[in-house]
Amino acid sequence: MLTFVGLGLYDERSITVEGRDALRNADRVFAEFYTSKLLGATVDDLEAYHDADIEVRDRAGVEQDPEDILRAGNDGDAVFLTAGDTMISTTHVDLRLRAEERGIDTQVVHAPTAESAASGLTGLQNYRFGKATTLPFEYAHGADGVPASVTEALDENRERGLHTLVYLDIKVGETPTGNRNAKRPDDKVQNDEYMTADHAARLLADDYGDLLAVVVARAGSPDPLVAADRLSDLADREFGDPLHLLVVPGDLHHIEADALGELADAPEELLHVE
Repeated sequence: MLTFVGLGLYDERSITVEGRDALRNADRVFAEFYTSKLLGATVDDLEAYHDADIEVRDRAGVEQDPEDILRAGNDGDAVFLTAGDTMISTTHVDLRLRAEERGIDTQVVHAPTAESAASGLTGLQNYRFGKATTLPFEYAHGADGVPASVTEALDENRERGLHTLVYLDIKVGETPTGNRNAKRPDDKVQNDEYMTADHAARLLADDYGDLLAVVVARAGSPDPLVAADRLSDLADREFGDPLHLLVVPGDLHHIEADALGELADAPEELLHVE
């Protein structure tokens, strides 16, 4: 059996009880943290809390050479861990399909996601979100400005009155640049670069400066932050440690408008109800 387990959003306690039991009872435990990370826990924290040895694999060790993982699932009970919900990334779907093709039983233990947290923390209704998009660092896509994939998602969702969840870039193994473009929260996380919401807002403000947007920072932690304002104004603020997300609302139901005003201090003049 190869069981895919989501770790949730923040630390070693964010996992579900079902996921915790699968992790603790496994013969071997694997993990990857290049698609997303737990900012409130290191691998050592996870191992100590769950009394387990965790073998961390890089991208190549999951996508190109997963033989060790597959063999463990064939020979016994193996668990594959990821931050958030385990099947959000196509990388994990591919690994599951490889296991199934070899006759290895698989199962999935779900966990909270950034998308569900963004909806819950902002008060924006989850069924009113359209296509999500990821905003990369400028150097990562090799061009000036915002990629067309981002602007097209925003424009198409706005035309339909839908909200847009904007994931902000994470570069695992990168050295932060030392300016406001990136954050290194503490010594727990080394050589990783995280786009901050203020930097994202500056990138988007050239084309969408007057639009209402919502910052969601540290979802799943004891101190999440939610702040709503014009993108041009969010660009001049700081929101603390990662991880950060941006939401660009579409048409607002009156309950959503009330929630953004109460929970995110959105300026009243920006809360246009459909």
